[in-house]
Amino acid sequence: MATPTAAPACVVLAHEDPVQVRRLVEALDPFPVFLHCDVRTTDAVHRAMTEDLPSRVRLLARRRTGWARWENAAAELNGYRAALAQTDASHIAVLTGSDYPLATPEEIGTLLDAHRGRSFLITHPLPHPDWRNGGWARFRYRHWAWRKHMLRLPVPRRLPRDVVLTGGSQMKLISREHARAVVDVVDARPDLVRFWRRVWIADESLVPSILGSPALVPGFAEEHVEHSPWFIGWDGTRMKSPPWLGTEDAGRLLERWTARHDGPPHLFARKFSTARSADLLDLVDAAVGLRHHRRHRQPEVTAP
Repeated sequence: MATPTAAPACVVLAHEDPVQVRRLVEALDPFPVFLHCDVRTTDAVHRAMTEDLPSRVRLLARRRTGWARWENAAAELNGYRAALAQTDASHIAVLTGSDYPLATPEEIGTLLDAHRGRSFLITHPLPHPDWRNGGWARFRYRHWAWRKHMLRLPVPRRLPRDVVLTGGSQMKLISREHARAVVDVVDARPDLVRFWRRVWIADESLVPSILGSPALVPGFAEEHVEHSPWFIGWDGTRMKSPPWLGTEDAGRLLERWTARHDGPPHLFARKFSTARSADLLDLVDAAVGLRHHRRHRQPEVTAP
């Protein structure tokens, strides 16, 4: 079988648990990684996370990211810019430091090779079925995040023109062409950046809204796969963040190797931590073969 030529660049947004982050970086080999570390992370944790990383890892300018903050979206956009400028990657994956691959680089490359120019992203134009009251208030009012609490200014504001307000996930796997389109729209429309600075959880709607707006990115509806490549351990309980995964979740997580499924597979999963998930990740490594995978073509990384 011919070696696939498609491969992602990986934007990883992290703020803690350097052992897990470095394990993720190793598991993503040979893909280029653009690592963002929250500016509030202590110097000791930052050093443990970033010292002596392989040359395929580049560090992004640090921002004050955190739960529901605009800076999460800003760091993601910086990752797109860096990946577009420094690699020839066919796709860009947006992960957090608590994610992990469920497939070998060869499997990921084969899937992306079959979907050149297409993104994997579930989109929900408003009203969003899983957001309170369809999600309109996320946009209509200005928001701030404070200690995992939402602060809302109860004064309605005008919605941006030419935009189909759309929800999605912070985790994305989008084509190079769509990443370029997002960056071009952001550069051409500073009004959208001003607006999204006060949208509630901007990283769940900025990119889906840009891509889902025909006036901004024509043709996206026909150029994406309505599928998320992430396994997330939601259990039906209402919660602000996905649950941590442990060995008790091994059956659900590893089902892809024991059962047939229609549609694309899960390529990644979340959330993992060193304290809660090390044994589970050992099982994943053994099932996937990540410790022994064959290397394939790495997207060329150029000097910044």
